[in-house]
Amino acid sequence: MTGWVLHVDMDQFLAAVEILRRPELAGQPVVVGGRGDPTERAVVSTASYEARKFGIRSGMPLKTAARRCPDAVFLPVDFPVYEAASAQVMDSLRAFPGTVVEVLGWDEAFVGVDSDAPEATARALQAAVLGATGLHCSIGIGDTKVRAKTATEFGKPRGVYRLTRHNWMDVMGDRPTTALWGVGNRIAERLTGLGIVTVRELAESPDEPLIREFGPNTGPHIGRLGRGGGSAAVDDTPWVARAHGRETTYQRNLTTPEEVASALRTLADQAVEDLRREGRGCVRVHLKVRFAPFFTVTRIRKLPEPTYDAAVITQTALELLLKLHDDRPIRLLGVRAEMLPPEGGYDPPRTHGRRGGP
Repeated sequence: MTGWVLHVDMDQFLAAVEILRRPELAGQPVVVGGRGDPTERAVVSTASYEARKFGIRSGMPLKTAARRCPDAVFLPVDFPVYEAASAQVMDSLRAFPGTVVEVLGWDEAFVGVDSDAPEATARALQAAVLGATGLHCSIGIGDTKVRAKTATEFGKPRGVYRLTRHNWMDVMGDRPTTALWGVGNRIAERLTGLGIVTVRELAESPDEPLIREFGPNTGPHIGRLGRGGGSAAVDDTPWVARAHGRETTYQRNLTTPEEVASALRTLADQAVEDLRREGRGCVRVHLKVRFAPFFTVTRIRKLPEPTYDAAVITQTALELLLKLHDDRPIRLLGVRAEMLPPEGGYDPPRTHGRRGGP
């Protein structure tokens, strides 16, 4: 038997959950985001495949989505319903015989299996998820996590695709580096400055220029991404949060110091509620601010000692904002409270977030 990594990714997850609740929406362009009102400031969380044909994508302003598809059905985000559906999905993966499940987010997970016929196993896993939840998924098969994660995109929707060291370069070699998991536009721009544009060029690059550009740890890691390398170990250790935060896009720009201070206090109060449930105080305050029309800045400050005091977190965030010396109207604020690590630290380290994409 051969060990494989399967990457299970739910298809159009939030939209699919909503369609289960409202079967009459099947086949229609459905957009989930904000409070479901495309006249308000909010972004698309997930769009159905029918909506994506109009160029609607996650992160797009709802107003833009409405212009591209005026007939789309817009629905509000319903977190408790999605969390319950996610729990059903993960339970069905764990119930499948012989699996080890590492949760990546609401809608995706790595699944470790031993099989001589991984495609057949993947199809059986899809059927198990569908039977338990009524939801479809796509599955990437790989001999590493990177290859499995990458393979999923070639299987969407409802498909299965395998990437291994044997076909990695044939499939990925001529693609841009942004096709790699973990390589965004900024990293790609820096790679372009090194003369590296394609996955093949990255895979063939020596470590030295990558180390000079990205550092002794990140540089070689990015090089391994180009080769599809990395870990194949699926770890089912429960995920432990490093931070809790809140952010809000305001329907009307904040323009006065009083409005800003009140908004920061509200966000800090909400974050502290989560900290108290965790039993770990805040050690660093992260501020996110988006000035009108759409310029975003983040700042971080370490606190002298851990705290659950929302007033301290609020004041720290406010000081970070004032140091920007920018009096433009504010359309979004976010406060993130990084917590004291648990006893023994974060073991094993996790590099992914809790919530996946569409």
